[in-house]
Amino acid sequence: MSDQRTSALAHNYHPLPVEIATGEGAWVVDSDGRRYLDLLAAYSAVNFGHGHPRLIAAAKAQLDRVTLVSRAFENDRLEPFARELAALAGKDMVLPMNTGAEAVESGIKVARAWGYRVKGVPDGAATIVVASGNFHGRTTTIVSFSDDPSARDDFGPYTPGFRVVPYGSAEALEAAIDDTTVAVLLEPVQGEAGVVVPPDDYLPAVRRLCDEHRVLMIADEIQSGLGRVGATFASDLVDVVPDLYLLGKALGGGIVPVSAVVGDEDVLGVLRPGEHGSTFGGNPLAAAVGLEVVRMLATGEPQQRARELGAILRDRLEPLIGHGVTAVRTRGLWAGVDIDPALGTAREVCERMMAAGVLAKDTHGQTVRFAPPIVISEADLHRALDVFEGALR
Repeated sequence: MSDQRTSALAHNYHPLPVEIATGEGAWVVDSDGRRYLDLLAAYSAVNFGHGHPRLIAAAKAQLDRVTLVSRAFENDRLEPFARELAALAGKDMVLPMNTGAEAVESGIKVARAWGYRVKGVPDGAATIVVASGNFHGRTTTIVSFSDDPSARDDFGPYTPGFRVVPYGSAEALEAAIDDTTVAVLLEPVQGEAGVVVPPDDYLPAVRRLCDEHRVLMIADEIQSGLGRVGATFASDLVDVVPDLYLLGKALGGGIVPVSAVVGDEDVLGVLRPGEHGSTFGGNPLAAAVGLEVVRMLATGEPQQRARELGAILRDRLEPLIGHGVTAVRTRGLWAGVDIDPALGTAREVCERMMAAGVLAKDTHGQTVRFAPPIVISEADLHRALDVFEGALR
């Protein structure tokens, strides 16, 4: 691995000191030939494993045809992708983009345009309510409503128009809504915050308040969506349907960046030709891979597997509370585990796991996140959790 002190890379992430060279399924191999179980899955972008044969085949087939024409022209992969993704979400329309942050930015623009053109909010006055502890990306607009100092500090001046309320409190949300409010933007499960799960009645209350006050409900399902939680969307777990889904990460199958805003025509239809766009958004290669992802999810098999393996994950982790672990939060095959400070930091635990051949990632000092590829075998999941227990000891 290259010496970080002489690296040509600018600082952004603080990676574990391992240099990955190849990967297959839930396993990766470093430059020295050492194998590791991957319990991060690229923050859920690799839900279907490294090099999934169906996704690789779709990408290779499209590479021989055409990869990019820009949105100045149509391409024959885009409409099937949009139609089948909209059907998967039970919506009418798809706005394709590339990265998750672009999907969030696009959702913000759509909500503001809807507020002015449909709801009648005075021009320039639109507000959006967001939650404390959120992570929606790192663009200047998005960090403007972050309360994470590492994401926000020294990047001002900040974009106005956002109100931050405590996550999980319907009362605080209702108090923040007024005639200028056009949307409520939330993660159904807060991923970067450490897999923070709200009370079961929270998202239904958000849906009710949005309906009562004529406000859009926008669900950022970039990490929580597309099978991770044992359902197509985390919102499904409490029978809530938002006005807009923001999708990304796993939508590109771990091969290409693919994101999307998905909603009905009465909301997404407010955009006019030429008002928004992306040179790469909806490119043929991305649409071909995304279409295969949607077809895999349409079978329901990844969701079922995440439910079944998620039960194992939960049952192995919860007994560790009081034995090096202070709290466990799970949704499907996704967990946030708080480490007792007496054992060290979460990063130190991750470093011990890495030394034993398992890769996980820390967040916010004391939390380890687990999000293995959904294709991981039951035996390998148990193996990884054995290593975690050993790291605690």
